[in-house]
Amino acid sequence: QVQLVESGGGLVQPGGSLRLSCAASGSIFSINVMGWYRQAPGKQRELVATITRSGSTNYADSVKGRFTISRDNAKNTVYLAMNSLKPEDTAVYYCTAAVYSTDHYLPDYWGQGTQVTVSS
Repeated sequence: QVQLVESGGGLVQPGGSLRLSCAASGSIFSINVMGWYRQAPGKQRELVATITRSGSTNYADSVKGRFTISRDNAKNTVYLAMNSLKPEDTAVYYCTAAVYSTDHYLPDYWGQGTQVTVSS
């Protein structure tokens, strides 16, 4: 069993920056890949970024060049640094974790989500 707790969401103006954090606890030794999803009303759930324990990353085209996923394995924490934020980035952001490394990301655990609102 793994627990994921997100923090760092809030209200930010367009062009601003925000950093989300995700702290993992429980059977953290079993986690190999972590990723951020986002869900906006009326939109499909979108996989934003993933990172493996070794540091390999992948990004959605919609955020590439603006968002950076990183991790601190010693702290069992993953971050999502969001820069040049746009109103279309507004969503609930979910931290996720996968036990096994697969070619397609299949999360086994989900956090409760944190709201990010980009508005002037």
